[in-house]
Amino acid sequence: MLKEIVIITLAVANPAEVERAWNQNFGYTTVDNGAISAELSELWSAPDMTGEPFITMAPANSAQTFVRLVENEAAATYRPMTSHGWNATELLVSDTDAVAMKLRESAFTIVGEPRDLWPAPDAPRAMQALGPGNELLYLTTNAQATSALGLNEAMPLVERAFIMVVGGASMADFQSYYGDVLGMPMDAPNPFKITMISKANDLPIDTTYPLAIGHAAPGYLIEFDELPESIGPRPVTEGRLPPGVAVVGFATDSAAADLEWARTPRVMKEFPYNGREVGLLRGPAGELIEIILAK
Repeated sequence: MLKEIVIITLAVANPAEVERAWNQNFGYTTVDNGAISAELSELWSAPDMTGEPFITMAPANSAQTFVRLVENEAAATYRPMTSHGWNATELLVSDTDAVAMKLRESAFTIVGEPRDLWPAPDAPRAMQALGPGNELLYLTTNAQATSALGLNEAMPLVERAFIMVVGGASMADFQSYYGDVLGMPMDAPNPFKITMISKANDLPIDTTYPLAIGHAAPGYLIEFDELPESIGPRPVTEGRLPPGVAVVGFATDSAAADLEWARTPRVMKEFPYNGREVGLLRGPAGELIEIILAK
């Protein structure tokens, strides 16, 4: 059911500063801006977001996976990987080491140096950086995803978001919801050292966490992390979006009739929905999922 990632909404305290950093370092450009409409905040069940400034950006090659920056003052003190929900955005890059070099003197803070994820010539090479809006980013060279998305050697240094990272209390709940309810093919979980979680929560660096991958459209994935009991739900101010990665919108060509909608699908004229029906689901870790139906 879940296919391409269409739009990621990041709730940050300083959208203009984040916009500038993404433009200067990633080559992303602004394709829309304004104030959050009452219709969109109602879809999110976040009425107090109405009127808040937003900026929507796209990669340099105009890939149709967008990042929307929405102003939310609570995000000023947000710390990624310390609560349930969407925790990180993974961007596909053409050269991880070149990205690291570019970010060393920038508004970004490198929190994980480039490294191969496993010992093989074509292994993904990843790094992690914290942006000026406290947004946690994985920046990864991945030949398999590059091929699946039909990209070539002319792709920009930083391309689209292709993986979203979500953390919660129960891997079984993730598998049941995304696998059984949403029909997403799911790999079996395996123990994995996730240093970002360990560092953020003052846990031993060699701690392992159950990690599984879910497969959406070719080239698009979700990483599921089972978090320890010491990590709980994300604090959210009533009427507002969660800080950090607040909402992720996926395209789909169909939706099961018996889904338990947080908000039933309705036509959304604004960009990037462009007249498609959009509904909202709430996942097992409290994560907000926009379902964007094909016309």
